Amino acid sequence: MNTTIFQYALEVERTRSITQAAENLLIAQPNLSKAIRETEEALGYTIFHRTPRGAFPTEKGVRFLDAARAIVQQLKRMEQIAGDGDGRVQRLSLSMPRGSYLSKALVQFAASLDQSLPIELNITETGSMATIANVHDGAFGLGIVRYRLEHERYFQDYIAEKSLRSELVWEFSCLALLSRRHPLAGKHPLEEADLAGSIEIVHGDETVPYLPAAHAAADAPAARRIFLYERANQFDLLCHVPGAFMKVSPVPRDIAERYGLVQRRCAFASGRCRDVLVYRHDHTLTSLDRRLIDRIFAVKNEVALCEYD
Repeated sequence: MNTTIFQYALEVERTRSITQAAENLLIAQPNLSKAIRETEEALGYTIFHRTPRGAFPTEKGVRFLDAARAIVQQLKRMEQIAGDGDGRVQRLSLSMPRGSYLSKALVQFAASLDQSLPIELNITETGSMATIANVHDGAFGLGIVRYRLEHERYFQDYIAEKSLRSELVWEFSCLALLSRRHPLAGKHPLEEADLAGSIEIVHGDETVPYLPAAHAAADAPAARRIFLYERANQFDLLCHVPGAFMKVSPVPRDIAERYGLVQRRCAFASGRCRDVLVYRHDHTLTSLDRRLIDRIFAVKNEVALCEYD
């Protein structure tokens, strides 16, 4: 059996969609469907139930996916042996939210690495559900999961279900981030109603599936929103789109000043959040992992001590 099918199946499990998995894997959807169907025929059982709501693993499919995940992990370890040379490769992988204090910690960590040795950093910025899947599947060693405090039970149950360890990094109140030229830049503190006429910039993959209706209603789209799936353009949008703002974790002051932005305390209805470190139970934290974690906590402490208007 071609081991590529294991990666294909794990991506279908992660996305719950053969179409989306094919797009992520950069292969044609009919080819992916055919590969999975042929594998099911060879095995003699169905891996996924296909429904209008998506593709969901069968009872035997769950066992197949667990075995596939273990095989993919072992293959990665074999590949790492080939690239280790003298065993001094500086290797680390992290899946994280688009938080500026986290990116600052990452930059400082990368700058501290020994430039005379091989370096292999694998970093992705994505939503919390994707991060949990990334770490659970073994694609990334470490993850930072961000969720609103009212969703904690859901996320902690889901993290436990995926057999991941978790550790609180930071509980914080979200701030309103806006240009110095924003009409509300001089008002502090803000009320959420003050921002009703502004354009909110939102990371579009921060959705939480299967929430109760009351929580889903709180997440109903505002009248004016710009959805982003990367962090690079958010500062330019804040600077140049009149009336734009973001609800963010506290931003290091040097980053805010670089882009001419101000941070204001605001009584957001759902403004209390947590960032949680996650990693697999069978993942042993390396010295590099610990150095990065220490750097994240150091930058977090630096930002948390600042006063915000």
